[in-house]
Amino acid sequence: MKNSKGFTLIELMIVVAIIAIIASIAIPNLLSARLSANETAAIATLRNVVSAESQIQSQGAIDTDIDGIGEHGWFAEMAGSVNMRDSTGAGGGPVLNPPVLSGSLSVVNANGFVNKSGYFFQIYLPDVNGAGLDEANGGGSPTGENADLCETTWCAYAWPAGFSNTGNRAFVVNQTGDVLQTNNLAGPAGSYTATTTTPTGDAAFSAAGVITAALSIANLPAAAQDGNVWVVVN
Repeated sequence: MKNSKGFTLIELMIVVAIIAIIASIAIPNLLSARLSANETAAIATLRNVVSAESQIQSQGAIDTDIDGIGEHGWFAEMAGSVNMRDSTGAGGGPVLNPPVLSGSLSVVNANGFVNKSGYFFQIYLPDVNGAGLDEANGGGSPTGENADLCETTWCAYAWPAGFSNTGNRAFVVNQTGDVLQTNNLAGPAGSYTATTTTPTGDAAFSAAGVITAALSIANLPAAAQDGNVWVVVN
């Protein structure tokens, strides 16, 4: 009768220990790679928004005061999922065709946010005082936009759907086209994350309550309203 040979308990323990060591190295690297990929995608999305805002404004697709100068748009307007605003009010115009933003940015939740690749995105447009208005529940105009200011001014933020899980950094861009980032650690309310802690319209700006001021870049021309230090993404 032939002898059957198997693994000893010690050999099995060694194999398990080796697997545990490999996992302890690989899993953090995998998570780090996913966070980095999400952050890179968020930057790319904001740059697409810059292009889309420029297109819709230059086309004059939205011109609520009928002065021949186009105005900037909301996510759902630019993605063609809702009717654009016009001189008659919110949703009074046609659907933008062809859209200038992809369909992945057309779904706006009840908070006025878009969720994509581990990040939330929000556009702000100015009211008559220059304060940032949120996009309407489900997308499109919330009413109250100032036509003249919307011809020149807008901003958009991106922050993690789960801080330290889907991303770390937060980002902002406006009509200047420069994407800014913060390590998302210094804000008085804590890190921006999910739908619980989100940037206000003036968060990265040098003056309180408005999005018509200059963005705060490395605390210049003044510190950002949220206490974070925002710098240009290289």
